Parts: sequence; structure tokens; C-alpha cells
Amino acid sequence: MAQRVRFMETVLRDGQQSQIATRLPIEDMLPILETLDQCGFEALEVWGGATFDSCLRYLNEDPWERLRTIRAHVKNTKLQMLLRGQNLLGYRNYADDVVEGLVTKAVENGIDVVRIFDALNDTRNLVTATRAAKEAGGEVQSCIAYTTSEVHTVQYFTDLALEMARTGADSICVKDMAGVLTPEVAYEIVSNIKEACDLPVQIHTHDTAGISQLTYLKAIEAGADIIDTCSSPFSEGTSQPPTESFAIALEGLGYETGLNIDKLEEVAAYFLPIRNRFLDEGRLNARVMGVDPKALVYQVPGGMLSNLLANLKDMHVEEKFPEVLAEVPHVRADLGYPPLVTPLSQMVGSQALMNVISGERYKVIPAEIKDYVRGQYGRSPAPISDEIRKKIIGDDEVITCRPADLIPPQMPHLREEIAQYARSEEDVLSYALFPDQARDFLGRREDPFYDVPVQEVTVSVDVA
Repeated sequence: MAQRVRFMETVLRDGQQSQIATRLPIEDMLPILETLDQCGFEALEVWGGATFDSCLRYLNEDPWERLRTIRAHVKNTKLQMLLRGQNLLGYRNYADDVVEGLVTKAVENGIDVVRIFDALNDTRNLVTATRAAKEAGGEVQSCIAYTTSEVHTVQYFTDLALEMARTGADSICVKDMAGVLTPEVAYEIVSNIKEACDLPVQIHTHDTAGISQLTYLKAIEAGADIIDTCSSPFSEGTSQPPTESFAIALEGLGYETGLNIDKLEEVAAYFLPIRNRFLDEGRLNARVMGVDPKALVYQVPGGMLSNLLANLKDMHVEEKFPEVLAEVPHVRADLGYPPLVTPLSQMVGSQALMNVISGERYKVIPAEIKDYVRGQYGRSPAPISDEIRKKIIGDDEVITCRPADLIPPQMPHLREEIAQYARSEEDVLSYALFPDQARDFLGRREDPFYDVPVQEVTVSVDVA
């Protein structure tokens, strides 16, 4: 019997996040949702990651309504989201009651599988979200943030998978956000995890360095059950390998995919003009569509690459891009080799950018980097040197407990703060995650004059 390889389609989340900074509006998704539902995917990744922030900040969309809309059109395929553990969909740790509320409402509004990771692989930061997802009736996919360093060995990742299995995972994902998982290491990791536990293993990578399809093939040979791919118009480069091409190749090699190739081609034909529109408008930077083997050195994820480019373009210093990229691995080593995944990727990228633009390393230090060094995100994979710690936080104390243990419940006062505009618990959760953006979005929704500027009119009356 042929080995079955299942596919998760990422075009509605990570594919478009990696290439067009999550700017795909719901109107561009609606016409193709039912076709996507007929393709035979294990799941569609549709929510989480940067989609929530982007809906509120750039697209003037309610992210909860987006999820409900997708669920209404997708009847047969699981919907999956990406959750940053105790960071949820934001960039800092939230109180347990916010985590519980967000996860519960995500499942209630249509999510089937919650992929939960911690940027530092600190499993203490996964516990609350895992428990909440299980209690709400969702599947938990515990996620290993893959990276390379002197401490990130095959045995390290295997032990991590076993710890995740013990804490309630229904499946394990090896998430290679930078596209640096090489074929031979993928084979070793998957082989070891499959031997150590009996949970399904899913592999996620990006084609930034041009090796993703080889990596997937070796992972499948080692027993990987599910792979993440993207419809071809938004595939490759900083995104995932192309769904249709890889499905055809695997079937030619004797694997069973369960995919409807004709439907996959319909999906690709639909997204091609949308991709071209983003190209024509300059919102899809051609650089993120290419291959850069130097990613194997820099370890910069696709979304981070596109964001760095956008930031440098806004500052009119695009020529500094190679210099900033070269600084990233140095900052990462200084900070104890954190995996470059949100929010750490943005934080490390910002620090590298500041180091280059200011002309002096650690002259300008973002508040988030200081919090990280204080231990407020969790344990760094490797120790941070006394010299770097002192340079960044001086004599401040470093915490050693689970960071969220220091955060009191937040939902009661958040409900009070946004009571004027919130109609639902989902609205309160939006405000909890992104206070400024959610207040503006909800304010505009509830009050047509919310952001209309007040104009002063001077009237002179001639009484002569």
C-alpha cells in the first residue's frame, strides 16, 4: 500500500504573509473558498500569525468575521491557525485569562486545529493555550521552532517533541520558518521523533534558500505525515513549495496524496491575476520571490525578510539591506540563539537594523529586547553573556519563573476599558491583543464620526 502524504495549504495565511505581508483581503478569498474545500487538503491554514494584526491595522476587517466567513464556505476541510503560545497573536506575553479566552473563541468561531509554538521553545509558555484548546474541543498541534546553533541538536528537538507529547499534543510540527532545515537533518529529526512517539509529524518550511522540496522529500522518506505547501502563484521564494507541482511529483514517485489536481489548478489559475496585481502595484517585492542561499547563513524567515525590506524602504535606506542581513546572526548569537520566529524574528531584526542604522551596536535598544534579556519572554536557548546582558539591561534583575505567572488577570479591566465600543467577547479580545488598532476599528464601526477631525470655523459678523 502506497504511503499517504497529506497536505496543508497555506495560501490564505503563511503563503500570502510571507510574500505580501498579509495584505490579502477577504474579498480576494471568497470566490475560491469552496474550490479550496474540494481539493482534498488535510487542512487550510487561514488564521493566526500576522492575519489578525493585518486585518485591523491595514485592511479594515474584523478578523473574527473573516474566520466566520471562511468557516461558512469551507464545510469539509479542517481550518487551522497559528498561535504564538503565551504571545497569542501579538508580540508580548498575555495573562492566562486572555490566552484562555482567545483560544476558546477561536475554536468556537471555526478553528479545528491550533498550531501552538513558543519562540524560544520554552514549553512552559505552551501549557495554558494547549489546555484551553483541548477543553474547547480543538486539536492541538504542538510546534517546534526549528533553528540551528550549538545547542539545537537532533536530540534537543527529539526531547522537545517527547515533552510536547506528554503535555497533550495531538500532533507535532517541525516549523522551519527560515527555510534552513537541510534534507539530511530533516530525515534525522523526523526519524527520531517517529521512533520516539506515535504522534503524526507535520513539516513546515520555506523555500528562501531553495532547498525546501528536497527537505520535504527526505522528511517524507523518514515518515513525515503532513507537509505545508502553497498554491503556486504565492509559492517559493520566502513562501512554501508549490502545492500542485509537489503533489504531481509525489504521485509520480508512488505516494498517495488524496488531492484533486484539477481543483488545485483551478485554485492556481484564480490566484495568478491576484499575484500579478500585487506585483503591478509594487506591494509584492520581486526580491521575496527569488532564492537566496545566504539564508542558510542568515537564517532570516520569509516574513521577516519582507518586513525588513519594507522598513528599509520606508526609511529610504534600501541599500543597507545586505548589511542588516549580515548583522542578524551576530545579534542572534549575542541573545542566546533564539529561533527567528515571531515575535523574536521581528525583535532580532529590529535590533540588527538599529545597530546598522545608528552606526554603533546596541546604541539604540528596543524595549522588547530589554524585556527579552530580563527573561520576560522565557528562557533563552543558550545563556546570554554577562557582557551583553549588562550592555542591554544594566543591573536589572532577570526572572526565572514562567513569565505569565507574573501577569495578573487582564480581561475584567479590558472589558471596562472598551465597553463603549465592544459588542462581544471577541471585540474585547481584539482590544486585548491590539489596543490602539482595535479601538480605532471598533470606534469607526460604532460611531460614524469616530475619526472625523474636528474643524474650527471662524465666523465674523459685520454689524455695521
